[in-house]
Amino acid sequence: GPFALLTPKSDPATYTFNNHIIQHRFCARCGIHPFAYGVDQKGNKMAAVNVRCLEGIDFTKIPVQPFDGRSL
Repeated sequence: GPFALLTPKSDPATYTFNNHIIQHRFCARCGIHPFAYGVDQKGNKMAAVNVRCLEGIDFTKIPVQPFDGRSL
């Protein structure tokens, strides 16, 4: 189903970096980063959800794609 934020929109803090295009939302109290939203390189609206914040997810079934950000 659609993404539903269960806390008031004013509760999560926002962090942007680099081009300041993506709004990374996080808990100012504990620091968890549950979701982000913005636009992709073509200008399309997009959202990203931290699956560890979703209920009923079996993390052993999610394929992991290693990413080496240091060598970019």
